[in-house]
Amino acid sequence: MTYRAAVIARAAPPAEPRARARALRPDLLVVLAGVALVVAAALVGRRLVAAGVDLFLGFPPLLASWAPHTGPGTVPALVAAAVVVLRGPALAERLPWRPLLLAAWTAAVLWTTALALVDGYRTGIVARLTTDQEYLHDVPRVTDVRTMLAAFADRILTDQAVHWTTHVGAHPPGAFLIFVWLDRIGLGGGGPAGLLCILVGASAGVAVAVALRALGAAGAARAMLPFAVLFPGAVWVGVSADGLFAGVLAWGVALLAVGATRDGPRADLAAVAGGLLLGSALYLSYGLALGALPALAVVALTRRVRPVLLAAAGAGAVVGAFALAGFWWWTGFERVRVIYAASIAESRPYAYFVWANLAALMFVIGPAVLAGLRRLAAARRAAPVAVAALAAAGVAAILVADVSGLSKGEVERIWLPFAVFALAATALLPRAHARGWLAAQAGLALLTNHLLLTVW
Repeated sequence: MTYRAAVIARAAPPAEPRARARALRPDLLVVLAGVALVVAAALVGRRLVAAGVDLFLGFPPLLASWAPHTGPGTVPALVAAAVVVLRGPALAERLPWRPLLLAAWTAAVLWTTALALVDGYRTGIVARLTTDQEYLHDVPRVTDVRTMLAAFADRILTDQAVHWTTHVGAHPPGAFLIFVWLDRIGLGGGGPAGLLCILVGASAGVAVAVALRALGAAGAARAMLPFAVLFPGAVWVGVSADGLFAGVLAWGVALLAVGATRDGPRADLAAVAGGLLLGSALYLSYGLALGALPALAVVALTRRVRPVLLAAAGAGAVVGAFALAGFWWWTGFERVRVIYAASIAESRPYAYFVWANLAALMFVIGPAVLAGLRRLAAARRAAPVAVAALAAAGVAAILVADVSGLSKGEVERIWLPFAVFALAATALLPRAHARGWLAAQAGLALLTNHLLLTVW
């Protein structure tokens, strides 16, 4: 090599960084499209409010208000984010599987709790489920669980003297029953209820990783876990009952996947347990009927009859138990549709929310999931089948819920159980870009929680 050639070779930038930059451009473009959607939803929402349309949103497209603030959770949240951004990807590759799951769940709990504590312990955790529209408001009214279940549907309609409060009546009795039992064992009040939602909700991403690994995508499961920890939706997991719902559904799907990919008594037990959780999810929220989509994705990938029958038996046991206690799911659903039609949904225009809901979703999934979904759409045949199936199932559930018109606003919490499955797409992001995407996820959650005061 001549001296001139050597100088040129040393001066020329390496090809790999240029290739990485080119590969990153489409991801950044789809993120910019997401930002544009949010801005459009905010501007149109404000214009509708100014025109007298009652969106019942303080900060369209979110149910929140502009209130820049800090709190006792600010520093812990910043520290948690920094640790996961800097060390998360490496630890996810090196730690043994079970310690990794425990570490990820612990980190997710700390992250979610810190975000909630930005608003203070009382406002951020204790008071979330104790308002006059929330579950704990009606707990003292229950003197006998069997009687409550038998008469539950009769108290859903609000045009009568005695009826359930908003969140109790708008959901099947399973969620309410959890908080009643919590009170019965001496853990009543907003503190224990809020912490339960955090503990279960923060495990949802871990459950998705378990499902991925069981379905043969072990590497993808590891790559996804740091993103499951710094899930922007943690802003609403802590504290809303929908965070709890997300954990129950995700573990139902995960246990079904474990039971459907292994043999022996433990596998059978996992399939039954998965069915029990999936059946229970039906009685937490009527919308979780769409949770059948990720479960069906597992069934389609594994194609085994025995675990499906065992899971169906578990789910059937839950349905049978509620029916014997006097509550019929379909009766409850029909009555909830009546009160929903007469609620604030009546003034919320479908033409706005059918797309503004997706703008609200951007705050939940964050830019990394958007980029991952773009990569999945661009090269779905190259992606691990399990990643494609679970992510697509989560997105499909969201789109069906959106088009149905039964989710007009507040989807930042309502769609948490489906959004966690979209996290699987982050496994497709290049390892070299992982820290940057994790920082973006954390930054979004931190800005949301410090600039806005959310209802949940």
